[in-house]
Amino acid sequence: MSARGFAPNGLARAALRFKPVSFAGTFVALATAALIISACGILAETGLRASAPPERYAGAPIVVTADQRAHFSTGKGENREDTAGDLVPDRARLDAAAARRAVTGVTGVARAVPDLTFPIRHGDTGLTGHGWASTAFTGTGLRTGSPPRTDSEAVVGAATARTLRLDAGSRLTLTTPQGARAFRVSGVAERGGDGIWFTDRRAGALSGHPGRVDALAVFPERGADAGAVAASLRKLDPVRGAGLRVHTGDGRGEAEDAGIGYAKETLQALGFSFGGIAALTAVFTAAGTVALSVAQRRRDFALLRAIGATPRQIRRSIATEALCVAPLAGAVGTLPGIALARWWFGELRSRDAIPEGVDLIVTGTPLAIAVGAVLGTALLAGYTAARHPAKIKPGQALAESAVEPFRPGIVRTVLGLGALVGGVALARLAAGEGGEDAANLALAVVMCLMLAVALLGQYVAKLCAWLFGLPLRGGSAAAGLAAANSWAHARRLASAVTPVVLAMAFCSTLIFLQTSEDHEAERQQRAGLTADHIVTGPAGADAGLPVTAAARAESAPGVASAVGLLRTQVLAEVRSAGESLLMPADAQGVGGGGRKLAAVQDLDVREGSLAALGAAGSPRGGTVAVDRILAGSAGVGVGDRIALRLPDGTKARPKVVALYTRGTGLAAVTLPREALAGHVTAAYDSELLVRERKGADGAAVARALRGLGQVADRDGYAQAQDRDRAVNAWGNRTMALVLAGFAAVAAANTLVMTVAERRRELGMLRLIGSTRQQVLRMVRWEALLVGCTGVVLGTGIALTTLTPMTSGLFDAAPYIPPGLYAAFAGAILALVLLSTALPARAALRER
Repeated sequence: MSARGFAPNGLARAALRFKPVSFAGTFVALATAALIISACGILAETGLRASAPPERYAGAPIVVTADQRAHFSTGKGENREDTAGDLVPDRARLDAAAARRAVTGVTGVARAVPDLTFPIRHGDTGLTGHGWASTAFTGTGLRTGSPPRTDSEAVVGAATARTLRLDAGSRLTLTTPQGARAFRVSGVAERGGDGIWFTDRRAGALSGHPGRVDALAVFPERGADAGAVAASLRKLDPVRGAGLRVHTGDGRGEAEDAGIGYAKETLQALGFSFGGIAALTAVFTAAGTVALSVAQRRRDFALLRAIGATPRQIRRSIATEALCVAPLAGAVGTLPGIALARWWFGELRSRDAIPEGVDLIVTGTPLAIAVGAVLGTALLAGYTAARHPAKIKPGQALAESAVEPFRPGIVRTVLGLGALVGGVALARLAAGEGGEDAANLALAVVMCLMLAVALLGQYVAKLCAWLFGLPLRGGSAAAGLAAANSWAHARRLASAVTPVVLAMAFCSTLIFLQTSEDHEAERQQRAGLTADHIVTGPAGADAGLPVTAAARAESAPGVASAVGLLRTQVLAEVRSAGESLLMPADAQGVGGGGRKLAAVQDLDVREGSLAALGAAGSPRGGTVAVDRILAGSAGVGVGDRIALRLPDGTKARPKVVALYTRGTGLAAVTLPREALAGHVTAAYDSELLVRERKGADGAAVARALRGLGQVADRDGYAQAQDRDRAVNAWGNRTMALVLAGFAAVAAANTLVMTVAERRRELGMLRLIGSTRQQVLRMVRWEALLVGCTGVVLGTGIALTTLTPMTSGLFDAAPYIPPGLYAAFAGAILALVLLSTALPARAALRER
C-alpha cells in the first residue's frame, strides 16, 4: 500500500465511514457537553454585563448611592485588607446631610436632590411613598392643588386619585409602619401611578429611617461635563464620602432597582459556580466517551500497525477525526444551549429573581468557548487513549486486540487511589466540621469520589463483576454467561458503569439535600410554632402589618398574647476554611421581648434564656438569640458578642443571650424588633403570632382578628411557608435535573456504543447455537449488573457527601424519601435496560 493510503485524513474518513455508531456516540457526547457549557456561559456573561435603562432616574444625569455591599477587614497591620462581601439584604442608605455636603463640595456640582422610596398602603391597596423633592428629576407636576407643605399633607398620583376618588382637599387615611395616619390631599399629580408624595421630613419619618435617603440625584452646573463631574465624585476622599457609589448611563438603572444587583449575583452564581461543576462534569464524561470510541478500535489500530502505519500517523488520524467531529458537534450543541439559557432566564424572571428591564445577552464568546472546550476535550482524550496502541509493537497489538487485557496502568492507579484517599479524608474532615465548612467540603468529596470511580474503573468493575456475579453463576446459562462476560471485559464494564454512577450520585446528592432541608425545616416549624393563629398583611399588598397591630390583637376577646415579627435577613461574620466571610441568615425582630415570644414560639433554647432578649436597661439592639449551628460557625457562645451586618449593612455586635436549635424552620437570628426597624425599607411586621386564652372559642377569635389582615391557623401557615421554600428551591432542583439529565444522556450513549461494538460477539453466539432469546437474556443480565453497580456506588457517594453536609447545615441526618429513591433507582435501571436492549435487538437482526 502506498504512503498516500496512510494519510491521516484518509484514515479518518475511512474510520468515520465504517464506524458510524462509534462516531455518532462521540458526536452526541460532545454536543451535549457544548450544550451545558454554552448555556452556563450565556448566563455568566449576562450576569457580568446585565443592566437596565433607568426609569425613575432617567432625568438625573448622575446618581449617587451608598455602597450596596457589606465590607469587612481581614488581616492585621500591613496585611490588613478591605474585603467586599455579599450584597446587603435590604438597601443601604445615605446619611442625607453628610452625603449632600460631600457631593455639593465637588467642583461642577450645581445641586444634589435627595430621593426616598418606601411602601405604604390604604386599606388593601399598596402605594409607594416619596419625598416631594424627588419631583425635580422625575418631572412629576401637579394637575390640581399645591405641593405638600406640612406633615399632614400629601399629593397623590392621578391613578390613585381615580381609584380612591380623591381630589385636592380630600381626607386620606394611610397605614404606615407606625400605625394609621390621616392626611389632607393637597394636590393631585399629573401622573405618578400609585405614587404618593409627602414633605421630605415626613417621608423620612414614615419610612422609619429619618435623615437617611436612598440616593442623591446630582445635577452638574450649566456647561459642566457630566462625565468629568462623575469622575470627580468617584475621587471623593474616603473619609468625607465614605461608601458613596456614583452611577451614570445604564448604571443608574441598578441604582434605581436593587434587584438588578441580586439578579447579577444569581446569574453569575449559576454561570460560574454551577457552570464550573457542570462544565467539568460534561468535559469529564465527554472525554470518557471519546476514549471509549478510540479503545473500541484497538483491533483497527493493531491491523494498521501490522501493515506499516507509524505511531505518528495513527495519532494524526485521531487528531483529524477530532477536527472532523468536535467543531460540528460543538456548533450543533450550542443551539439547544441557547434555548436552555433562554428558558432558564425566563423561569428566573417569572419567579421575580430577575427584574423586567434586564435582558438575556447572547454573544459569540460563550459559544466559542463551548466549541473550543469540546475540541480540546476530543483531542486530549483521543491522544491519551491512542497512546498505548500507537506505540506498541504490531505483533503485540494484534494479540491484545484478540483478548481484552486487564491493564489499569500505574499512573491511573496511583491517581485513582489518591482521589479515593482524598475523598475519604475530606468526608471525615467535613464530618468533624460544622455549618458552612461541611457544605463547602461536600462538593470536593463528591468530585474526588467520582474521579476515583473513573480512574479505578477496571478494579471497581472486577470487584462488582465478582460480587454481583455470584448469584448469576448459580442461575441460568444466560445469567452465567453474563457473569463471565462481565468478569472478562472489565474495561468495557467500567466504561458503562461510570456514567451511571455519575447520574445516580449527582441526582441523589442535589435532590436529597433539598428534601433534607425541606423535611428539617417543616419539622422544626411544626414543633416550634405554638401560636394558635397567624395574621399576615392583606393579600396583594407589599406592606405588612403596622406595629400597633399586636396591641389591637391583644385587646380582642379570647386573646392571651400577640407578638409581631419583623422578618428579614442579616449577614453574620463566620469562619470557613480558616477565613472570615459574611453569611446570610434569616432573622426575626420580636416585638415585646423574649418572654412574650416564648408564648407563641418554642425555639428549643439549649443555653441561656430568651428572657434577656430586649431586657430593660440593655442597649438598643444590644442582645440577640442565635441558632446553635450559626453560633458554632461564628465561634460564639452565650455571653459573647457576634458580629452582624443589619439589613442595610450597618455593623452591630449584640450580646448573645441564648442558643437554640430551630433556626432552619423559624429564624437563625432573633433580635428585638427595635434593632431591625430602622434598617429595613419599611418596618412593617411580616406576621402576627396570636395565642388564645384557655377555653376560648377559636372561631370567634379568628373572626375578631380578620380586621387586621389574613388569618391562618398553624397548619395553614406551615403550608404557606412550604410553598415559599418550594419557590426558593426551584433553582437547586433545576440544577439537579440539568446535571442528572446530562449524566443520563451520557450513560445511555455509552451503553449504546458498548453494545453496538459487540455485534461480532453476539453473532458468534448465534452461530454456535444460542437462541435469540438466550442472547437477549444474557444482555439483560449484564445490563442489570451494570445498573445495580451504578445505583450502589452512586448511592454510596451520595451518602458519603450528604451526611456531613446535612449534619453541618441542619444538625440532622439526610432525609431520603423511599418513594423518590425508588423512582431514581428504577429510572436508572430502566435507562440501562432500554439502552442495551434496543441496540442488542438491532444487532441480532443482522445476518
